[in-house]
Amino acid sequence: MKLNRVFLLVILAASFLTGLNSCGPSVVGRQGESSTTGWGYNSEDWGAFEVVEYVEQQTGPGLVLVEGGTFTMGNVEQDVMYDWNSIRRRVTVSSFYMDQTEVRNIDYREYLHWISKVFVDYPEIYARAVPDTLVWRSRLGFNEPYVEYYFRHPAYHDYPVVGISWTQASEYCIWRTDRVNEKFLIDYNVLEYDPAQQGAENFNTEAYLAGQYTGNAVKYLKNLATGEDRQVRMEDGILLPKYRLPTEAEWEYAALALIGNSIDSPERIYTQRLYPWDGHYVRNDSKESRGVFRANVVRGRGDYMGVAGALNDNAAPTAPVTSYWVNDYGLYCMAGNVNEWVLDVYRPMSSTDLDEFNPFRGNVFETLEKNEDGTYTTKNDTTGRLEYRRMGEMDKAGKDHTAELDRYNYRTSDNINYKDGDGVSSIDDQNWLGSNEKSTQKMYNWEGKDAITHEDCSSLITDKVRVFKGGGWRDRVYWMVPGTRRFLDEDRSANDLGFRCAMIRVGSPTGKL
Repeated sequence: MKLNRVFLLVILAASFLTGLNSCGPSVVGRQGESSTTGWGYNSEDWGAFEVVEYVEQQTGPGLVLVEGGTFTMGNVEQDVMYDWNSIRRRVTVSSFYMDQTEVRNIDYREYLHWISKVFVDYPEIYARAVPDTLVWRSRLGFNEPYVEYYFRHPAYHDYPVVGISWTQASEYCIWRTDRVNEKFLIDYNVLEYDPAQQGAENFNTEAYLAGQYTGNAVKYLKNLATGEDRQVRMEDGILLPKYRLPTEAEWEYAALALIGNSIDSPERIYTQRLYPWDGHYVRNDSKESRGVFRANVVRGRGDYMGVAGALNDNAAPTAPVTSYWVNDYGLYCMAGNVNEWVLDVYRPMSSTDLDEFNPFRGNVFETLEKNEDGTYTTKNDTTGRLEYRRMGEMDKAGKDHTAELDRYNYRTSDNINYKDGDGVSSIDDQNWLGSNEKSTQKMYNWEGKDAITHEDCSSLITDKVRVFKGGGWRDRVYWMVPGTRRFLDEDRSANDLGFRCAMIRVGSPTGKL
C-alpha cells in the first residue's frame, strides 16, 4: 500500500514538471473542448458550437490523388515552333485530384440523358450541351462514319468524348459536382432520390446549402443552438469540393509525374522528364513490350496506326481511355489520344507573369447575389442555380458594391488581362497595325487592317481563348511533351480535343495525418 502511494507521488511530480516545461496546456485541448476558451464543443450547455470529427477528404468517383510539390514548368524540348510561349520557371502546385482517364463518350451521354429528363421544357439546354459531331468532317477525307457513329455507338463507350468546347466541358463539371454530392446525401440517408425533379427544382449543391432545394428530405441534422432541424452544411464535411477543369500548371505537373523519380532520393529529382514516362523515346523499352508505342500519336507522314498485322498504337483514330500504360500518378493517356482543355486563359507570356504558387490566369471574381437581409436571391428559374454577379458591380436592386474592391490584393473583378492586356500593359501606339493614327485599342481583342494586304483582321488572342495540352491522335511527337501549349476559342471544338476533371485537395497534402 505504501509502495503504491510512493508510485502515485512520483507520477504526480513528473506531471507537474512536464506542465512547467510545456509552458501551458496542450494546444489541442481536451477531447470535445476548445483549447481557446475551454468551452465544450457540441454541447447545448456550453454555447452549442458544433464541431465534427473529420479525418480525410473522401476521394470522388473517378479521381486519383496527385500529391503536390515544386517542379520546373515549361517546355523541356526544343521550341521548334519558335513561339517562346512556354519559358521554363520553377513553381509549386498544391495537392489535387484528377480524373484517372479522359471523360468518355458514355460519361457524357449520361450527362445528356440527365438533361433530357430534367429540362424537358427547355430543349435549348440539351441542344447547347450536345457535342459537335461534325468536327469529324474533312473536305478531302471520308470521315462520315465517325460523324454518325463515334459518339452514339456502344462500340465507342470507352473512347474519349470529342467535339466538346471549353464552355461545354465546364458545364459538365458543374453537373458532375451536383450529382456526386446528391449521391452522397442519399447514401447518408439525408435525402431521398427524387426521379421526378424537373427544371429549376433539380438538386444543385449551392442551392441546397442556401436552403433553396425543396427535394425529399429523409432526415435532418439537429441544430444544437436552436434545437430545430437543419440541413447538411459545408462544415459537416459530407459534401465534396467542386469538380472543375485542371489549371495548366496542375495538368502539366500531373502529366510529368516526377514523383516517380524522387521516391528513392527524397527532395532530389535526378532527371527531368521529356514525356510522362522516363526516357527520350515514344516506344516502350521494357523487355516485355519493347518497341510498342506508349501513346496514340502520328508515327510519321501518313502513318496513324501502323501496319496491318502489327498495329503499333492499335488506334485509328482515338483509343479507349485506359489504353497504354499509366504514369507514376496512375493517370492514363497524359500524352496522345486527345488533347485536353485546361482552365487557363491563354497568354504567350504567362510564364513571366503568373504567381509561383498555383499559377493561373483567368480569375473573374464573383459573389452570390444576396437580398438586403443577407439571404440569397431566388435561384434561376430555368437551371435551378443561384445567381452570381461580378464583385464591385451593382446588384439587381441597384445597390453599389464598389467597396468590395477596396483591397490591396485586387482592385478589379475581371483579372484575365492583368499585366498582359489591361490598360497599364497595352500599347497605345497602333502603328504596328498599319495605321498612322493613335488609338486606345488594347493589346488583344483588336480589329484593324493588315499592314500588308490591308484586309480586315483581328487578334487570335482574346479573353475567351483557352489553353489545351497533351497532344492528340493527329499530332506528331513534339506535342506529347507536357510543356508545349496551344490555344483555341472557348466555344470551339475539335475531333482530337477532349477533357478530364480535377478537384482541389483540402487539408493534408499527402493524406497522411
